[in-house]
Amino acid sequence: MNTSATTPSHNPPYVPQIRLYQDWLRERHGLQFDDYAALWRWSVSDLDAFWQSIWDYFELCSPTPHRAVLARNVMPGAEWFPGAQVNYAQQALRHVDAAHAAGLAAIICENEHGDVTELSWPELRRQVAALALHLRKQGVEPGDRVAAYLPNIAQAAVAFLAVASIGAVWSVCAPDMGTGAVLDRFRQIEPKVLIAVNGVTWAGRDIVRADVVRELRSQLPSLRHVIGVHNLAQAPALEDAADFGAICARDDDQTRGFAPAWLPFDHPLWIVYSSGTTGLPKPIVHSHGGILLEAMAGGLHTDLGCSYAPNSWGERFCWYSSTGWIMWNMQVAGLLTGTTCVILDGSPAGSRDAPDWHTLWRFAARHGVTFLGSGAAVYAGCMKAGVDLSGCGDLSRLRALGTTGSPLPAQVQQWGTEQFRAIAATPAQQDIWWFNISGGTDFAGGFIGGTRELPQSAGMMQCRMLGAAVEAWNDAGEPVVGEVGELVCTQPIPSMPLSFWNDPGNARYLASYFEMYPPGHGRRPGGGDLGAEAGSVWRHGDWLRIGDESGEGEWCVIYGRSDATINRHGLRMGTSEIYSAVETLPEVLDSMVVDLEFLGRESFMPLFVVLRPGVALDDALKNRLSDAIRASLSPRFVPDAIEQVPEIPRTLSGKKQELPIKKLLLGQPLEKVVNKEAMANPGSLQWYVDYAAGRAAQAGA
Repeated sequence: MNTSATTPSHNPPYVPQIRLYQDWLRERHGLQFDDYAALWRWSVSDLDAFWQSIWDYFELCSPTPHRAVLARNVMPGAEWFPGAQVNYAQQALRHVDAAHAAGLAAIICENEHGDVTELSWPELRRQVAALALHLRKQGVEPGDRVAAYLPNIAQAAVAFLAVASIGAVWSVCAPDMGTGAVLDRFRQIEPKVLIAVNGVTWAGRDIVRADVVRELRSQLPSLRHVIGVHNLAQAPALEDAADFGAICARDDDQTRGFAPAWLPFDHPLWIVYSSGTTGLPKPIVHSHGGILLEAMAGGLHTDLGCSYAPNSWGERFCWYSSTGWIMWNMQVAGLLTGTTCVILDGSPAGSRDAPDWHTLWRFAARHGVTFLGSGAAVYAGCMKAGVDLSGCGDLSRLRALGTTGSPLPAQVQQWGTEQFRAIAATPAQQDIWWFNISGGTDFAGGFIGGTRELPQSAGMMQCRMLGAAVEAWNDAGEPVVGEVGELVCTQPIPSMPLSFWNDPGNARYLASYFEMYPPGHGRRPGGGDLGAEAGSVWRHGDWLRIGDESGEGEWCVIYGRSDATINRHGLRMGTSEIYSAVETLPEVLDSMVVDLEFLGRESFMPLFVVLRPGVALDDALKNRLSDAIRASLSPRFVPDAIEQVPEIPRTLSGKKQELPIKKLLLGQPLEKVVNKEAMANPGSLQWYVDYAAGRAAQAGA
């Protein structure tokens, strides 16, 4: 891997990863770019040169040469690096000797009981080998599916790498998911092996999972073997299951000599799932090679290089996530660049009985985290709770904050920046870098993100990411800047799905991303019509603005899901902007808005708010909410009604259930619009069911 020639020292001069990459492009290929915009344009107009440069810069290995970079430029169906052989686990484990020699850990994990598990790089390699050999002995072959029901613990990373190393296909569900939701996913892929946990501790409570695992075994006839992870000490081990700890304790000539199998570039790596708000979740298949390349290119944006390189400060990377969210995959991807992964197994806000939003920050301080990522809702929760970072311990190593999952309100980013200015121990903390990203489970990567070298502006993301030919399109399918449009990607990315599992004719895959813009739609980033030979254009389902209101700069703003956008009197507005306006009021803990559109009739737009305990929604507060929207956005977006609710319905990954509630209030039955098993708080739905019934009765009166 290419690194700076800086002489190692306790405090080495720091050069951002993207600057090192551009220096390499200049020295190796004579490519000079005046600014990031020029670099991005090159990356999306000369796909062969850009993705070959990622392969070369990160020194990816293959025992056989590839015949081309992009042999077939079409969406869907692009053919990348034919002839190359790779393995995700091989890329992670190649760092073992150098990282260990530098005294760095591979994984550090702490649970709510304060128990800390630390895996050295050699120990990670040995455990991966031991489990991989065990799986092979059980008859697991390349292409077989291995399902996991595990929380975000070190064993989950070990299990994933072991599965990947032998060419089996990984798929994981978090133990906070209900039995039905897990079965909806695993039934579709027919796993041969299940790796499951006996229980978890969450928000101060121990939760035994033996009954769920028993039900999974009875409902998955494809299973041939079960491995139990004894995670909850107070609960018994899983019945009739091989013991994960005993398996991974193996240390002999075979484990020491084990090497991951070389696999075709497009060999399936994992199956991840859409949120599944209606119907069965979509089982999305990604490839070893595509995910490797996307992760490497993404590393230029996250600014995470080899922790043992002279240029590095010894990275410790934590992106708080459950295994059921694609950000767990991003967390584990830190290992691909030799970075120490630091994992919190538990709630970021303390226990249910004694909420404490300082928890995640104290954890980061204890373990010297250098890059801390989380969902935007976590940072908002910290701001609302009045978190004071000065009392959270030594955060002097923390130099970057990542956020995704939903748009980050400008006031939350400003709050965090001011907190770090108050405790700044380094120049980097005076203006802490926010790495705000938007991408998706769909392609396991980012479309919009940032770099260390670009300016920051609260509420905005810094740029489109390298290799991502992202544009905002208006209703006519034309690219626009300085105004809101449909987020599309006009060129293939290596990590786009191979397929959906068991999807005859790619029917669900095509319907999900390519129906809106069929072949021949649009123009290439470098100019010229796409043409029918270029296939379809990827429509992601988000509203995007590129540039500021005048169209200047690389700034990007995501306004929420395009199908949840509010269109009032011809003016479109993302729901996130309404939330930013109303949630600045200290009385408001959470909110949700839906626009109930009726053909031939005026729409009805209610705003639902969760208020602080003891606060009532009186006329004065309603007026303040309306005034906030009127002042921040437009009088057009003042709601038709404001209702106080106990909770906002959310998915397991924390997203507001705008569309299901919209459909419910438009008269569709609950069972047709939402999958309760895919929700974090299904009990919240009854209020909305009653509200919908009341509206229906009122309309019929």
